[in-house]
Amino acid sequence: MGNKRWRVCLEPSGVQFFAAADADLLSSATSAGIAVPFACKNGVCELCEARLLSGTALNTRNQQMIPVGARLMMCRTAALDHLELEISAVMAAGNNQPRKFQANVVDVSSINHDVYRVELQLPRRRELSFHAGQYLSVNLPDAEPCYFSIASSPTEQNIELHIQASPEWLSAQKVIDALTSGESVNLELPHGKACLVCAPEKPLLLVAAGTGFAQMKSLVDYLRGTSFAQPVKLFWGARRHEDMYLRSMALQWEQDLPGFTFQPVVGGDEDSEWSGHHDQLVRAVLASGMDWSNVEVHASGSPTMVYTLMDALVEAGLPPEAFFSDVLEYAPRS
Repeated sequence: MGNKRWRVCLEPSGVQFFAAADADLLSSATSAGIAVPFACKNGVCELCEARLLSGTALNTRNQQMIPVGARLMMCRTAALDHLELEISAVMAAGNNQPRKFQANVVDVSSINHDVYRVELQLPRRRELSFHAGQYLSVNLPDAEPCYFSIASSPTEQNIELHIQASPEWLSAQKVIDALTSGESVNLELPHGKACLVCAPEKPLLLVAAGTGFAQMKSLVDYLRGTSFAQPVKLFWGARRHEDMYLRSMALQWEQDLPGFTFQPVVGGDEDSEWSGHHDQLVRAVLASGMDWSNVEVHASGSPTMVYTLMDALVEAGLPPEAFFSDVLEYAPRS
């Protein structure tokens, strides 16, 4: 009985998870990384209310069966069969509507020669819901919005960004100059559909170039708070090894997380004295020998890199629907 698991589908989002027979639905959903709203976990706040559309469910408070069509509290319900629930508070990937927020600058610190780590605090943080892997825009007066991946997990109170700012990145430099003033900044978030609503059921391949690592950090931090137990392989490509501004963090993940492996990839020959992998990022990924028919891929980098990677992996056997990148949305092929 205790090892039995039932699939639960949440509508209208279509998000699915497995519910353990000896656990309430809210606990199983939270373990899978699904952001079901709650405040008390004992049925008082009623934030985790849903409606039973099909299946057999038990009210764990009074041990009564819940009739189809009835309302239920996920924290007080156990699955006795595969279930279909209606809960509008759970959003599908990319379906949470962007909103404008004013954030306070907590910290701006340099983490290598041209990348800054930015920490922002939102006074109305409880009103914000986003998925791991999404991004935001920084909206400065009289300037076009600047878009940056969110580097923090949705469960964190503050928002973390990794911003590359140098003379050739004028818009990013303006953002850093504005943020270091210590004043508040206007944001719009969340954006992007290449994100995780729940822990995937397949092994995960993460491919980042440059500050695309920020998106991967959000995904990894999020998965660490779930029951996800599949292998994760991270490829991080850069022109020079010192451009991997948080390489020590990725190496620490490899030590701490079971099934996690990290492969740094340097593209140029000018770093021949470094012992890292001297191959182009896409070729290095292809050489990893993964089962492309059973993996989910998230990629962040230039459109050229992303499309080259996607084409190569699809040709190698990856189902196209298993490839996720914001590039497919903001730079679609004509």
